[in-house]
Amino acid sequence: MDQRDGSRADVIPISTAPSAPPVGAATGTVTAPAPSVPRPARPSGLGRVGLVLVSHSRELAEAVRALALAVAETDDPAPVAATGGDPADGPADGGPGVSALLVAAAARRVDQGHGVAVLCDLDGPVRTVLAVLAAADEHGLPFPTRFADAPFVEGAVAAVATATAGGDLAAVLDAAEETARLPKR
Repeated sequence: MDQRDGSRADVIPISTAPSAPPVGAATGTVTAPAPSVPRPARPSGLGRVGLVLVSHSRELAEAVRALALAVAETDDPAPVAATGGDPADGPADGGPGVSALLVAAAARRVDQGHGVAVLCDLDGPVRTVLAVLAAADEHGLPFPTRFADAPFVEGAVAAVATATAGGDLAAVLDAAEETARLPKR
């Protein structure tokens, strides 16, 4: 221990400092460091905020999902579902439209117990999603499920990145909605 002004202060011996040479370096017998064990980016068993991307077109929603997941650049992304198209037109057609049943099913699929954020492309899906949220219990939505008033593509990318990083529902919504205020130049 080092004495300074009459008080005791902890001192780390230089041989145990993080920058110290490996044991035996002075004698020429260097001990190999223990192999590092790969650690997951997040502790297993912890859920994240889920995301639902809703469009008039199932193909567009799936393309935005793929883009957002690609930008996230991880093997362990937050759960993201894409839905769109009107099932009344049949699964082969999937014409333009939005189904409240598909939105609710997608929200349940991505729910990991930390909330679900829903992003939409146009006014029709927005109206459908807001109606589903207004009758959340009737549709069996996970709690909490919230609408993100954000640009579809930019908001989805920001929301997926934030949810993947472990952000809570408020942070995911903020990240998505902040993209509406960012200039594109």
